[in-house]
Amino acid sequence: MFVLTIDQVGSRRVGDRVDELLSAFRTLPAAAIGARGVVRPFERTVGDEVQAVVSEATVAVDLALTILRRGGWSVGIGSGPVELPLPPTARAGTGEAFYLARGAVERAKSRVRAVPLSVGGADAAAAADAEAVLVLVAAVAGRRTAAGWEVIDTLGAAGVGARQEDVAMRLGITQQAVSQRLRTALWAEELAARPLAARLLDAAGVDHRHDTAGVDGVGVGSSGIGSSVTR
Repeated sequence: MFVLTIDQVGSRRVGDRVDELLSAFRTLPAAAIGARGVVRPFERTVGDEVQAVVSEATVAVDLALTILRRGGWSVGIGSGPVELPLPPTARAGTGEAFYLARGAVERAKSRVRAVPLSVGGADAAAAADAEAVLVLVAAVAGRRTAAGWEVIDTLGAAGVGARQEDVAMRLGITQQAVSQRLRTALWAEELAARPLAARLLDAAGVDHRHDTAGVDGVGVGSSGIGSSVTR
């Protein structure tokens, strides 16, 4: 399981932006309850902090990168087991993934770097690898121009199977211009790196030093369920 704990940066300076963020997530299908992999949607926990629980690493990656693009938030991801059954709200949950996310967001807040993100995992080495990939992808995204994002956003809004010709027509530019913007934005490279980040997040959820056979000799994987916790 994956817990995302995010904390606002500079709330005393710019004011509380939690309601603004939660409102944005309510219109984002990937972040809504019932959406693929969303176990508990984002909600305010305490102060200017929000938290969510998801069951799929790809969703954790998508949400983390979406939050980082908005700017003004430190992101902590915890990959590990949680106590079951989960309570109705994320803020009431407990388990290793919650503790790992808490430590991760504190590290993210203290970082003197361009990308305020950290990952904690039952497997610390895999968590560090996942963090390295996510930070790199977010750093690349942070250098994109408005023109690059315009093409990427239009491509995403056009849906699965959309072609560059469709984007060019919507934006009133040439297909060559669309292709050039995507190359400059390193969009294909990001798409190639996201699955790697997700696999590393999955791997981070299992402490391989102690990952032995589970109940009745059945091993428990990163998405399996033990007697009282699930990863």
